Amino acid sequence: MSTALVTGATAGIGREFAEQLAARGHDLVLVARDVERLEAAAVELRERHRVEVEVLPADLSDRAQVQRVADRVAARPGQAPVDILVNNAGYGLGTPFVETSVEEEERLLDVLVRAVLVLSHTAARSMTTRGRGQIINVSSVAGFITSGTYAAAKSYVTVFTESLSTQLRGTGVTATALCPGFVVTEFHERAGIDRGERTGPFWLDAADLVREALADADRGRAVSIPSPQYKALVTALRHLPRALVRNPAVLAVHRRRR
Repeated sequence: MSTALVTGATAGIGREFAEQLAARGHDLVLVARDVERLEAAAVELRERHRVEVEVLPADLSDRAQVQRVADRVAARPGQAPVDILVNNAGYGLGTPFVETSVEEEERLLDVLVRAVLVLSHTAARSMTTRGRGQIINVSSVAGFITSGTYAAAKSYVTVFTESLSTQLRGTGVTATALCPGFVVTEFHERAGIDRGERTGPFWLDAADLVREALADADRGRAVSIPSPQYKALVTALRHLPRALVRNPAVLAVHRRRR
């Protein structure tokens, strides 16, 4: 029986990863800040799928707490090794850069970038020793546009994961960057971003998204872009002149779709 560790596991994409991995028979380590929601999710998953579920409360903007999660990824003697790491935890800021405090921006980078770096590093070392494992880093289509520090952080996650995937080639360990677009979750409410109607072809279902991501990870793909519409959009963004990608009109369309 293998074990998967999922950060941001109590809601949205992270909760769906936990659900589908448990359905595959994986034991789980669930990481999030809210202890009550962690415990409730653990009870549901144990009862529904008959798997072992550990809970690990952690705020990934706190370096000491990130290290506690990294220690679990490394697995001390007597602990089940982590064979699948899903770095999903994240959030957005609803204010422009100049209106956001530098402390808030630093916390965002700690969660979106530093935690991904630290946990991926620990997982890659541990997994390559055993010759097997998967690292899935949840990035975003936002990383292909110029839409604030969230987009910049997600751009890092995608490129970092692509590089890691190349370095791990031949080790039995894979790294996949999942780049979703708009997904029907709690993300936009928590960020204070205008949600609009949340309907149409660019709004994705979390279950379909995760199903496709896991299939891509099983194939060893470095980047997973769910749905034909987002594959087409990312292809266009990769080939458009950067001056056009920076066009305020393009960004306005992106924000309205949120």
